[in-house]
Amino acid sequence: MNSPTAPLRAASQSRWRWSTFAAPSRFYRLAGSCIPWFWALALVLGLAGLWVGFALAPSDFQQGEAYRIIFVHVPAAWMSMLIYLVLAASAAWGWMLNARMASMYARALAPTGALFTLLALWTGALWGKPTWGAWWVWDARLSSEFILLLLYLGYIALTEAIDDERRAANAGALLALVGVVNIPIIYFSVRWWNTLHQGATISMTAAPKMAHIMLLAMLLMTLSFWAYSFAVVWTRARAIVLEQECEAEWVRELKAAKNSERGG
Repeated sequence: MNSPTAPLRAASQSRWRWSTFAAPSRFYRLAGSCIPWFWALALVLGLAGLWVGFALAPSDFQQGEAYRIIFVHVPAAWMSMLIYLVLAASAAWGWMLNARMASMYARALAPTGALFTLLALWTGALWGKPTWGAWWVWDARLSSEFILLLLYLGYIALTEAIDDERRAANAGALLALVGVVNIPIIYFSVRWWNTLHQGATISMTAAPKMAHIMLLAMLLMTLSFWAYSFAVVWTRARAIVLEQECEAEWVRELKAAKNSERGG
């Protein structure tokens, strides 16, 4: 017969396993072993995506060669929104459960999300000039994407301006959660308003509206951006872990081991 306390013990053991996996020391070692593989994947997939998109894919009958910017623009826009959602979820997790590793991961995500947002805006301007005849218009999607960049920059500035680690994480989480409302506005803006942007080319509920080789190039670039994001975010997260855990015993042991290697 099962003990009445068995469910409590099981829940306690489950929480212990999760907290052990999320421990900064465990994350530091796991990320360190995975980062080189993500860099290699990002390079290989990126080169393959650029080759397929710029060398093999045919010209567009309406936009000519200018359309090829979508192989960078669209994946960058996707990543800008996805990273913000992951950032907000990580920040909220750290805020609600006092999970320091989640808060550190949110901080590591912000610069990469801002980079992809800036890349999406910049490539959108390069695409817009030959297509619309203007580098920038206050289009609903352009404007909401620009607001996303401001949210990223605001999160970075806020968390860096507060010296207390816990207060900075909580304040950043509040800002990130408020900013989540902008993500559906970006995504559905072409449906809700009359904008210059075309509708979704790829949908989960319908067949793609582009040639298969074009779709392949876009998917390769998207996977490359995913791998790049893991590599650079985990690298930055490891640096944040060392900064915030500098007094921990495992960090002191790590420093001593590296010093001995250099001296030996």
